[in-house]
Amino acid sequence: LGGAVLMLALLACVSAAAAAGFALRDTDGMQHRLEQYRGKWVLVNFWATSCTTCVAEMPQVIATYDKFKDKGYDTLAVAMSYDPPAYVANFVETRKLPFPVAIDSTGAVARSFGDVKLTPTSVLINKRGEIVKPSHHPIVEGKVACHDCHDPHGSLSPFQIKAESTY
Repeated sequence: LGGAVLMLALLACVSAAAAAGFALRDTDGMQHRLEQYRGKWVLVNFWATSCTTCVAEMPQVIATYDKFKDKGYDTLAVAMSYDPPAYVANFVETRKLPFPVAIDSTGAVARSFGDVKLTPTSVLINKRGEIVKPSHHPIVEGKVACHDCHDPHGSLSPFQIKAESTY
């Protein structure tokens, strides 16, 4: 990491495309479908245990989840198909991740989100199941603020995340 500072604004106020439906099992064997997150904001975080940037950003992903989980926000971490399930389960257990971590064993979910290959990739999905902002930049220590903004449909969005990241 190094170089210019990039401010990522994940806004509910931009035009959004519908996210593809998916069904994945987490490390506890529970199934997660996109539909079950309707009515909530959800960050889908594609990552891998072999990705040093992914591992480095995980504390910020946890902090963001902890900060907004009571405000209609959730996180679903999706381990890439090449990540050995035992490594993922060990990472989840030793780091005590507070949100579900699913394994995209076939790569179908990564393909449905624009053929994700680069990690980390995070996708913010609004309450209506629409992709608001995909990002290939890590969420690292920086500014995370909670603000209100109006979406195009006139409803109030619960937050705007601003994460300062470096590349």
